[in-house]
Order: sequence, then C-alpha cells, then structure tokens
Amino acid sequence: MKPPKSSILVIDDEPEVLRALQEILEREGYRVVAAADGRQGLQQLQEQTFDLTLTDLSMPGLGGMEVLQYLVEHQPECPCIIITGYGTVASAVNAMRQGAYHYLPKPVNATELRVVVARDLEHHQLKRENLQLKRQLHHRYGFANMVGQSEAISRVFEVIRKVADTDSTVLIQGESGTGKELIAHALHYNSSRRDGPLVPVNCAAIPEELLESELFGHEKGAFTHAVRTRLGRFEQAHGGTIFLDEISEMSPGLQVKILRVLQDHAFERIGGNKTIRVDIRVIAATNRNLEEMVAQNSFRRDLYYRLNVIPLTVPPLRHRVSDIPLLVQHFLTEFSRRRKMPPKRLSSGAMDLLLAYTWPGNVRELENLVERLFILTEGEVIEAADLPEKFQLKPPGFPPPLGELPPEGADLNAVLEALERHLILQSLERSNWVKSRAAQLLHLNRTTLLQKMKKQDILSAPPRSRPSNI
Repeated sequence: MKPPKSSILVIDDEPEVLRALQEILEREGYRVVAAADGRQGLQQLQEQTFDLTLTDLSMPGLGGMEVLQYLVEHQPECPCIIITGYGTVASAVNAMRQGAYHYLPKPVNATELRVVVARDLEHHQLKRENLQLKRQLHHRYGFANMVGQSEAISRVFEVIRKVADTDSTVLIQGESGTGKELIAHALHYNSSRRDGPLVPVNCAAIPEELLESELFGHEKGAFTHAVRTRLGRFEQAHGGTIFLDEISEMSPGLQVKILRVLQDHAFERIGGNKTIRVDIRVIAATNRNLEEMVAQNSFRRDLYYRLNVIPLTVPPLRHRVSDIPLLVQHFLTEFSRRRKMPPKRLSSGAMDLLLAYTWPGNVRELENLVERLFILTEGEVIEAADLPEKFQLKPPGFPPPLGELPPEGADLNAVLEALERHLILQSLERSNWVKSRAAQLLHLNRTTLLQKMKKQDILSAPPRSRPSNI
C-alpha cells in the first residue's frame, strides 16, 4: 500500500516521457513535480523535500548520476529510481551500487512503474519508521534518562557509561524489580551495536526442554515437530546484543554450551553439524547470588568467571531511599505525558509514607503504585489517604517531622530509635555499604556501628561487585 499523498520529483529531458510519467503517477494519487533536466531537478531538491526521486540517467549537462550523488550526500532519506535506455544498463547497475534503489528501462512500462514506485515508497517508509523507533529507543535509554542521584546508583551509572561502548560481557545482579533489564537496554543502545538487534531471552520463562532450541535453533527434522529449520536467538542477535535474563535458572548441561559460545562465538543448531559463528555481545542478569551457587556446585565456576567480566550489582530501592522522590516525579511526568492528562504531585505526608516503606518489589513496585495513584486520584494532589492500606500502617517509632510533636504525643525512645536507624541507613547508602566509611560519617568507630546495626536488625547489603570495580 502506497503512503497517501507522497511527493515525487520526476526528471527527464524528453518532454513526452516526462509528461507521461507525471500523468501515470498523478493518477495513482501522488503529488508530482516535473523537471525538464538535471539542473532544474537539482534546484527543486534544494528548495523542497520529496519522498522519492525518479530521474533519467543520460541527460545533457547535469545527468542522473549527479542527481543521485546529491541525494546520497544531502538527502539520503529520499530514495532514487534511475530511468535508462537499453544501451546503458551497465551504467544503471553502477548507479545502484552508488545508492540508487532501482532502475527502469525505457520505454517505461506503466504497470512496472506503479509497482516499483509503490514498493520503494513502502520500503523506505518502513526504514524511516525503523530509524525513528531506534532514535526513540536510544533517547529512552540514554544516560540523561537514568533517574537517581544516590551514591549507590550513581556508581552503577558510572560503570554503565564506562563499559557501554565495549564488547565486554556484563553480569547484572540484583533483586527482582531493581531495573536489570533497563540497564541491559542502556548498555546496548549506548554502544556501537545500537543499530543491531537486542535479543532478550528469559531463561526462567522457557521450559528447559525448549530452551536449547530457543537459543541455538534447530535443523529441519532434528526432532518430531521440527518441520522446518529455525534460527535460534544467538543467530538472531548477530551484529547486536543477546540479553540472557535469569541465567541462574539454566540447566548444567546447557551451561556447558553457553560457555562454548562465550569462548568461541560459535555453535551448531540442534540436529546440524555446521558450525555457525556469530558476532554478538552477551549481557546476563540474575536475581540470585551466583558466587554462592558456584560454592554450592549448582552453577559452573568456569561459566561464572566468563560472565563476570564486568560485574554490576543494582542496589534495592531500600538502599537508595533518597532517590524515591526523583523516581516518583519521573513516573508522574511520564504518565502525564503518555495519557495527555494534567500533571499531579504527591503531598509531603504521602511522600513520608513512601520513604518509610521497605519496597520488597523495588522500583517496579514503586512505578506500579504511582501509575495506580495517577489514574485513581481525582485531584491534582495525591494525599496520604490515597495510598493503599499497607502504607498507612506506620512502623513502630515512625518519626514525626523534625521538631514537631504530634497531637497524640510521641514515644521519645521509639522516635530516637527510628531516627538512629534512618541515619545509619543513610550513611551506609552514601558509603556504598562500606561500613568503615559509614562509621566515619556518623563519627563512630566501626565496632560501635556494627553493634547498632545488629540491634536495629539492619541486614548487610546484597552481594555486589568489589568496591574498586564500581
């Protein structure tokens, strides 16, 4: 189907041919501008933009090759079709090597002209939409859109910036909902592979007996239902990135085959004996501690070290509490833009409740909550009463705003204990959970801090990369 009202520039020095081409295309609904020679055509290209250019190859003065060269250099988004006599077919083939989409021999067949023009316009429209989509994806996952200023997440962002435009394998670890997939997208769309495919594979969502075929593909007849040859995800990712999510769920037998791909970038389809080589970057993610799994012999040590070239540990939301207001504002702005609705904001009381919550579902849980509040809250201000009941239940000793005594009074010991916990968590977050540095921020010695953490039942940070690496 041809795009409606596409504009076409037709250039030919033969008046009868020019008039015939113009009439055929106008009957198809295109907006056509005619130029009697190459110089007039070039002038039209400099004055306005066209969806397609149709030009004769041999013209006195400025010919079709000069028009094509101008388009390639200045308007590559405008496809060019060359019209040529039978005696200059070799020149037309050369023009296609230089960037022309097609060539049509003279005398031009009206049916062939309609088919070729419609096909080239549709093909180029798809290319344009694909390019626009890639630009949008690059913008969405650009560094400027990474939300967070806390010490913990800033270190993660810094590593992403350093390693994005490399081919190094990255292992992303973190709890569910922390944004591991978003980081994989950021690594891909900020690399030189951004124009190649990003192929995600959720290893936990695909049954074990199907995962090998999904990853490596199979030949026709390899097993009962293999009625045709199928490309696996590794082949589909050629020239781009493959993202192996929840890689800890992969069986030991499959781990061996993944190890070979990481080492040699080569494999065979199931039922095949031809070695297939691929140019890919591997990013893996897991919400489990692979180092512990290696110690328990439930994950291959050699595969772990192959994956763990660039380790990235995404902190849970409870360890980056200071980022919650930024994330809330980001989500509210996004929902307002997407739904074309007036912006909304959180009251200070509602924000206090969010800051006090432990967020077991991490950033994903926060995003879902903000979307629900944005939709269900009628006014422009989201109040504390609009939050679900579980947020209304304040933990024991929930501190009132500094310097304010609630009407019902306050348990001073509980308030002081809650404040102590809050400051300890802040110091740990700011020091990236290096306890000696956190103790210095609180003017305590390390032993005293450890005693207070034990008393407050503050768990250690999740497994992470060595501080020197992030």
